[in-house]
Amino acid sequence: MIMLKLNARERLALDRILTYTPDARTLKRAYALSRVAQGESILEIAAELDVSRQSIYNWIEHFHTRTDQSLDLRLTDAQRSGRPKTVAGVIDPLIDAIIDGDPRESGYGSTVWTAPLLVRYLADRHAIEVSIQSVRLAIDRLRIEWKRPRHSLALRPVHWRQAKGG
Repeated sequence: MIMLKLNARERLALDRILTYTPDARTLKRAYALSRVAQGESILEIAAELDVSRQSIYNWIEHFHTRTDQSLDLRLTDAQRSGRPKTVAGVIDPLIDAIIDGDPRESGYGSTVWTAPLLVRYLADRHAIEVSIQSVRLAIDRLRIEWKRPRHSLALRPVHWRQAKGG
């Protein structure tokens, strides 16, 4: 059984986290560490929290290895690279600059910009590979009205036959 020794300051900080934290993950880790420090079985704690035993061992290891950080940071997730940044900040100004122009001026055989054509333009001119969905989302973000307006026919006037000479 792994023993976790907490000094008085760590115990107070852990109690404060258990009482006031809004983050569920941090709360779960603080609860697990508090129970491990009280000498309870890791197997029982893991079953109650619905996590693996290895997760609790990892939390204890992070608690021991991150001693240079505050207790709050020792219980939170480490920074991860994650998914790459979206192209939103990159393609928005490029689309905004070109959308009012004529695609024929850029060498394309169309009179209007379409999402697939903008994808091709970004690949050809700026070497940026994006999806059609990314372009559509950029157009929405820029609030560009890029479809033709629909005209509704006016209702016939009451005396339309007289106007036609009938």
